[in-house]
Amino acid sequence: MLEPNLNIKQSQRFLEKYFSGESIDYHQIIALFIPLLIDQAFLVGLNLVNTAMISSSGVAAISAVNMIDSLNIFLISVFIAVSTGGTVVVAQYKGSGNNPMVSKATAGTVSSVSLLAICIGVFGIVFHNSLLNLLFGAASPDVMVHARTYLIGSCLSYLGIAVVEAVCGALRGIGRMKASLMLSLIMNLTYVLLNVIFINVLHMSVLGMAISANVSRYLAAGCAIFYLLRLDNNLQVRLRDMLVLNWSMLKRIMFIGLPFAAEQMFFNGGKILTQIFIVSLGTYAIATNAILSSLAGVMQIPANALSLTVITVVGQCMGQRNVKDARKFTKSFLVLASASFVFMGLLVLPFFYPLVSLFHPPDDIVGDIFLILLINTLAQIPLWAVSFITPSALRAAGDAKFTSIVSMLSMWLFRVVLGYILGIVLNMGILGVWLAMNCEWGIRGAIFLRRFWGEKWVQHKVI
Repeated sequence: MLEPNLNIKQSQRFLEKYFSGESIDYHQIIALFIPLLIDQAFLVGLNLVNTAMISSSGVAAISAVNMIDSLNIFLISVFIAVSTGGTVVVAQYKGSGNNPMVSKATAGTVSSVSLLAICIGVFGIVFHNSLLNLLFGAASPDVMVHARTYLIGSCLSYLGIAVVEAVCGALRGIGRMKASLMLSLIMNLTYVLLNVIFINVLHMSVLGMAISANVSRYLAAGCAIFYLLRLDNNLQVRLRDMLVLNWSMLKRIMFIGLPFAAEQMFFNGGKILTQIFIVSLGTYAIATNAILSSLAGVMQIPANALSLTVITVVGQCMGQRNVKDARKFTKSFLVLASASFVFMGLLVLPFFYPLVSLFHPPDDIVGDIFLILLINTLAQIPLWAVSFITPSALRAAGDAKFTSIVSMLSMWLFRVVLGYILGIVLNMGILGVWLAMNCEWGIRGAIFLRRFWGEKWVQHKVI
């Protein structure tokens, strides 16, 4: 009986030492992290299932979805970035104890993100042919037919997912992770269930996936608004505040959100350019990249949850101007994120062949997928956390401009250029593209670590 009690006490001492401080304790951090971990697991797991389902419609279908998803990520990242700005502002108001401003910041996040999503969605629909021909003109005709359907359907759904992201971002800022998790589950579980019906039963292929995305996202958006107006009595958000732009609040949100949005546009623009390289390598290369992205996403589940958690934790610390706690928790999250990749690698790699069989890949590309996944798994252990956890912490303190400039420059100077040299010029193909990405993580992470050890990032004032 002594041994279990001793282990429990040792665990508590460890958590007290590294995950408790004056601003927040380990109980609160665990309460923030667990719902986000479940959310990330569902997101990645459902993405895995969706990719597997659409792969049953053929290599052209999975290639089209992968191509357009790279463009979707580019466009959606703009309003997700602004949602993150809302998370930081809400978290800092929460940390300072100003509840009326928490409500106004929540409403301001929803209204500003929704307006952006409408503009981006209309742009995507009006210029869909030009976008497809400009970016993916080298793709085969059957891939382009699927791509056109999926792009228009995706653009129609942007407002729905924008409302969900805005509400979830605000809820994360005040620590309401369970509510955020439920909204995410409603959207993603509905998406998968409808995909089963439209793709597997009715054999509607990419059109079915587009319909599923719209129905699930607008259903979740309706639930999100209902939650804010009717179920959460503490926030006291009014519909009128969400329908009218509060310029003062918008300015605060955009102070964080716009640099991050610019970063995401350049960052994901680089990914699109990389996708163009991959398209030029052929349909098998596109499929290889799609399957690799899904499997790599599985490896990143705990680390992504930690990256989201650190925004709330550091944001609330800086709302109280407790720099010591902000530094301490960032360091703890960095170590924990790196350790999570060791755990996930040992968990996932032994089951590689059963997992990859879900995608029905041609035998020719299975060996390439395993080799690149193994290299990427090893690279993530030392490089991913410093490249993604550190900027999340810096951004939560208001150091948005610096993190955005570094991310943009490193993406284009190293991942894109080096990816082209290794993948195309040196004829290394997909392996070269992924090696360039790993190198870029290391360079960017080193710059962010140097910033973290300095004093400039803690001198910003958001509220």
